Amino acid sequence: MHPTRKAVVTAAAALLVMAATGCEPGAGTTASHRNSAKSGCPAAFSRAEQAVKKAEEVNAPWKGPTTGPEAVHGKSVVYIAQTLTNPGVAGVAQGVQEAAKIVGWNSRTLNGQGTPAGLRAAFQQAVRLKPDGIVISGFDPGAAPEEVKKAHAAGIPLIGWHATAAPGPSKDPQLFSNITSRVEDVAKISADWIIARSHGRAGVVLFTDASVPFAKRKSDLIKKELATCSGTKLLSYTNMPIPQVNSRSIKEVRSLLSRFGRKWTYSAAINDLYFQHAAPALRAAGKDGAGAPFNIGAGDGDASAFQRVNGKEFQAATVPEPLSEQGWQIIDEFNRAFTGAPDSGYVAPVHIATAANSGGALSWDSEGYRQAYRKIWGE
Repeated sequence: MHPTRKAVVTAAAALLVMAATGCEPGAGTTASHRNSAKSGCPAAFSRAEQAVKKAEEVNAPWKGPTTGPEAVHGKSVVYIAQTLTNPGVAGVAQGVQEAAKIVGWNSRTLNGQGTPAGLRAAFQQAVRLKPDGIVISGFDPGAAPEEVKKAHAAGIPLIGWHATAAPGPSKDPQLFSNITSRVEDVAKISADWIIARSHGRAGVVLFTDASVPFAKRKSDLIKKELATCSGTKLLSYTNMPIPQVNSRSIKEVRSLLSRFGRKWTYSAAINDLYFQHAAPALRAAGKDGAGAPFNIGAGDGDASAFQRVNGKEFQAATVPEPLSEQGWQIIDEFNRAFTGAPDSGYVAPVHIATAANSGGALSWDSEGYRQAYRKIWGE
């Protein structure tokens, strides 16, 4: 049980009241004006408000698998990270290492450095190591097609994390399973949070990485959901590949501030990392970390994202993946693959974390997942 979840239910409820009245810290409007303001899209606002209320619930009992094959021992897995500067990818890598140690497996992480050449080189090294399984984390398997073929030829099962658009097994590319929340759910709730919190009156900047099909699909879906509210305007759809966020963010944010000024009231990004690097530019422009633009990360909910959210430092919310939990799930799925069992079919539910409902935590995982998996594995 998360030690602070029940204690923050009241605070979370208070936040929802604020969302329902269009209350925005730093907006410079009176409470009476906010309460009397009409929604920019009454039907869409009402639907979004209910969805956000459910996603902000703070109790998360384990709903994943409770049965499966006991752990086989002496296996090895290689985790290929798109780039370890992506905190989500790095967080899952840590979960894989932790779970692998529990079942007595050898786990090694290779860094693809966020470039096509780096990913191919890391995949080539992974195949040469002749592991029992390979994880494709945060990148399209199509970036290394020959290496994928070699892995299959060698009988090495592949499991993805955010490697394809959908969770579960994949035939093309051939993956035993792809671990991710449903991108449709993450995108929709991210846009709904903006619609609900702004009372359907937001000027939005959307950040994406069009080089990753999974990320591009997520941002396209966010754009589609935002369009259901006529009072919400998409000011800019900005493509900034994740490996370039560090070097490009300050210039891009300055340009956006120059173009849109106070019209820019909300942002969504396919990864929390964007706001880590946008913060210095927003701060330099005199923006309040707890004020507009109010930013939501549509993944991945790493510790630094929670720190920004909890501290109200240029990020108001995150839709976190249960990163450590998903690392454990990857090990469980490999164990199923090694024993000839089907994949578990488990997909983590969507959640929104804010300063009001996080209880100061730095991660989001279901309650009791470690105990559940250890019981399955007989460890």
